[in-house]
Amino acid sequence: MTKTSETKPSDLELATRAWHQKRIEGLTSADGWLSLVGLHWLKEGDNPFGSAEDNHFIFPAGTPARIGTLTLKGGKVTLAVAPGVSLLKDGQPFSGGELSPEAEGQKDVLSLGTLRFYAIRRGEQLGIRVKDTEAEARKKFHGIPTYPVSAAWRIEGRFEPATTPRTVSIPTVMGTVDEMTSPGTIVFTVNGQEYRLDPVQERGANQFFIIFADQTNRTETYGAGRFLYTDLPKDGKVVLDFNRAYNPPCAFSPYATCPLPPPQNRLKLNVEAGEKRYGDH
Repeated sequence: MTKTSETKPSDLELATRAWHQKRIEGLTSADGWLSLVGLHWLKEGDNPFGSAEDNHFIFPAGTPARIGTLTLKGGKVTLAVAPGVSLLKDGQPFSGGELSPEAEGQKDVLSLGTLRFYAIRRGEQLGIRVKDTEAEARKKFHGIPTYPVSAAWRIEGRFEPATTPRTVSIPTVMGTVDEMTSPGTIVFTVNGQEYRLDPVQERGANQFFIIFADQTNRTETYGAGRFLYTDLPKDGKVVLDFNRAYNPPCAFSPYATCPLPPPQNRLKLNVEAGEKRYGDH
């Protein structure tokens, strides 16, 4: 019998697999996006919450009927815990007080059974994000389909820096617009056609962040676009590895607050690389 030869994966394929495995580990972790089960926007004044239907915020079944009251006043959030309810803040018993919203990775996290919740700020709005380690989306996760890894989609582009600091308007799924800092424009070529993308650079980040849409969003990839990170320019060049294009959190949960591609980042091109649609999204 003739032994069938096997094709050895390329270094690019191995590196992409390792990157995607790390991404999946983050997505499915106890604090990952698949654990997200709620997002509640605070109104000025008192916001009672718990599992009872007459609360301002209704928490998942199995939690106390009255967990407490969140009060928004003067841009600050405080929590009064209902009698008999045992909450933890960052692992320690918490009887109530002011909550610091999520900022630069720091936040006051409250725990109640398998639930974790904390305050977030989006523009002028303050809300409560709720996660559950036993969320159905996390337990039923079945992997994300991807295009085959291809060296053709690892493209070197030319970086055109902005002459002065500038901002770009980034729409969000909430209907708001965020102004973000853009360091310039990446110009790249596919099949002889030139394309342009405006990255943004988050404060303190050592990478560019790109929110883009392309023609595959209509059929094969997530309809609202995908995300991509790149290393900073070197000798005026930026490598766009579309094999690492990935779905935003909104592809997995209706409770995420995702940015959307700005008009200039909507490519008239089929980017057949990276992650495809997940489930029915």
